[in-house]
This record gives sequence, C-alpha cells and structure tokens, in this order.
Amino acid sequence: MRTAAAPPTDTSSCPLCGELNQCALAGGTDPANRCWCADASFSAELLASVPPTAAGRACICAACAARGVARRSGGGAEAEVEVPHARSER
Repeated sequence: MRTAAAPPTDTSSCPLCGELNQCALAGGTDPANRCWCADASFSAELLASVPPTAAGRACICAACAARGVARRSGGGAEAEVEVPHARSER
C-alpha cells in the first residue's frame, strides 16, 4: 500500500501564522545574502510548535519569533536553529 506524499511546503509562509516570513532565501534571492533568521534564536518550545510537515523547510516569521521570545518565561532553553537554506551542499 502506498501512502500519499505530503503536500509541498510553502517556504515563503510562516508555518505558525501563515503570513509571509520575509525569508530572503526562501524568496529566491542570492544565497550569498544572509537572512534575518540566520542570526535569530528560537526557543525549543517555539520550534516544537512547528507542524512536522514544515519543520526544517519553512522559516518562522519575525513576528512569531518575537512572540515566542516574549512568551518564554524564566530563561527557557534555547535551541540552535539549523536554517535549511543555510546548509552547505557538499
């Protein structure tokens, strides 16, 4: 029995709110340009709220990232974020 493939993830939209994530690289710009998200810190709790189909594929927008930071209480654990488009292709 074959399982249906997951629908493609819209990398230009935030997987949490659906608004444009303003990711420079997801928007098709030159890979040499850095995106704001490459230097951002995302809490483990915020990353865990991303739907599995979008995890590692679509960037969280700045507004959701800021809300995640504001919600974090008492120094929650930070997670290193591997930005999919920043990986070096070897």
